[in-house]
Amino acid sequence: MATALADGTSAEEGTREGGRRPSPWWAVAALPAALAVAYAVAARRLTGDLHYVLAALRTGGEAGYSPSEVFTHRPFFYRWFVAGLDALTPGSAGTVARETVMEAAGVLLAAAAALALYAALRRRTDGREALLTAGATGLALALAPRNDFLQPEWAAVVLTVVAVAAALGPARPWPAALYAALPLGLAVMMKYSTAATAAIGLLLVYAVDRGRAVRAALVAVPGALALFGLSLLAGTHEWQWTEDMPRINQSALSRTGIHPADLLHRSVDFLADRAVESPVLLLLPGALLLLLTRVRGRARRVELALVAVVIGAGAQAVVAVQGNWFLYHGAQMPVLAAALWGLAVGGARRSPPWCLVAVSLLYGALPVLYASAGEGLQRASVVWASVLPPLLAAGADALREVHARDRGGDFGVDGGFGGDRDSGRDRDRTSPVGRMPGRSALVPLAAAAGVVCLAASLWPGSPHLVQHGRVTMTNAGYLDGMRRTEQDADRLRSRMPVGAPVLYLAFGDTAYFVGHPARCRYPIATFLQRTRYLTDVADLASYRENADCVDHDPAPYAVLDRAWFQPGNVDPSLWQRIKATYDCPPAHGDTKTVLCVRR
Repeated sequence: MATALADGTSAEEGTREGGRRPSPWWAVAALPAALAVAYAVAARRLTGDLHYVLAALRTGGEAGYSPSEVFTHRPFFYRWFVAGLDALTPGSAGTVARETVMEAAGVLLAAAAALALYAALRRRTDGREALLTAGATGLALALAPRNDFLQPEWAAVVLTVVAVAAALGPARPWPAALYAALPLGLAVMMKYSTAATAAIGLLLVYAVDRGRAVRAALVAVPGALALFGLSLLAGTHEWQWTEDMPRINQSALSRTGIHPADLLHRSVDFLADRAVESPVLLLLPGALLLLLTRVRGRARRVELALVAVVIGAGAQAVVAVQGNWFLYHGAQMPVLAAALWGLAVGGARRSPPWCLVAVSLLYGALPVLYASAGEGLQRASVVWASVLPPLLAAGADALREVHARDRGGDFGVDGGFGGDRDSGRDRDRTSPVGRMPGRSALVPLAAAAGVVCLAASLWPGSPHLVQHGRVTMTNAGYLDGMRRTEQDADRLRSRMPVGAPVLYLAFGDTAYFVGHPARCRYPIATFLQRTRYLTDVADLASYRENADCVDHDPAPYAVLDRAWFQPGNVDPSLWQRIKATYDCPPAHGDTKTVLCVRR
């Protein structure tokens, strides 16, 4: 895309280039990418939010409720998405096996989206640019941090990538718009706030082909509305939950109001935290600089810069509106950064931007180094300062490109990036550069640096959670905590008959590992717990239905997490009903989760 915009490369020329035999040096990038993906599938494991959704779907399903009718704090289509992934492995399989299958399925979805994008880009640019752009996009999805992987925001990005490919790939624009409408509409349906991700996809299409973007928007908007209507028809409680869910978020802007200074401060911290977990974000300004320097025409350059600003503002705005500042709310950001990095490296006409590539390789170690640094260095200002090296590196690469272009030189990396193939062969015969051994290895080596950077969030010492610049938990720490939660759940399960129904007054991790069936459509007491923060939640219809689970045909057991549910802080009348129904022992030592027995 960037090359076609900047240098006038035609689709026909890109197809000509695509006929060349791939260099065996691509194994330099493909092998570490495959190893990193295999490690992610085997070792990443699912995050607590996925445990929550799976726990609700599984325990609610055993109570007789389909994903259409069980509450999980996620919309209709996302519930069915997760249920579909969960159905790939039989329930008799162990936890590790089931999670591994879901990990593998998510990676395959990312690969399918990347292949679709590659096929679309091959119609508009040369093979290397298409491969690096689509490959970086797919790897950013497949190697996403645990906090992002399979979340609604992640699923929306996958669908949007497919939609962009559908909008740009087919030869005729109106059929392309129709093909793009369904994935765009489903992207919106993943969480509703993910409409911002679908809009970003349309803006990316606009940057390449305005007419196709307008057509896709005209078809996608009514398509998304139709999907929403379908969800209301298929789920009897969907409209009620759509109204009630925003009201249980105590941090939403609709409750807190808009405070510009605070939003700016939180945004600065959030972006730094997000970059610590996904260092490819630190490369984004440099990659954007390289791309804009290749664009011909000042007006076009300004237009694309404005599109980039709007995309960045939209990506951050959807985080701010939700008000929770969870890292996965920005799951689209590293994927965008990776795609731009692929365009910047793959679209180089003479040689890869080696300065930016070198910084990319070094930044692959940044998350582990940052997590092991002292508290004095774990600051948002340090992270923001880390944007400067890749930006300076990209500036140096841009100057080198301009200088080489002025001289008329071309390194002809394995035929060049869209240059004339015959002239490249002539240079191979006469130029010392053309005869330089290993010239076909240059681009794969650059791609390998990108793989290292994108895999940075996977390692045991990399951050799992970052808040206000401080790493509060590493991947290894998260896995240790998950094992302790599983051990506590085993202890609780050993004290109940097999398959005994349970009322879960605990968060999703506990319900996920206990695994006993629930008895109502609210398997996890999310609405009941929210009265700990918001007293007016007790006025909601969903709260009243959730409260009925306590004493209307109550389960013989209840699992109470005194740290999450906090009996002294939830609605007093609700706690009286719980005490009248269940005998709950006090917490002992560090164990805050107890087993209650029906009176």
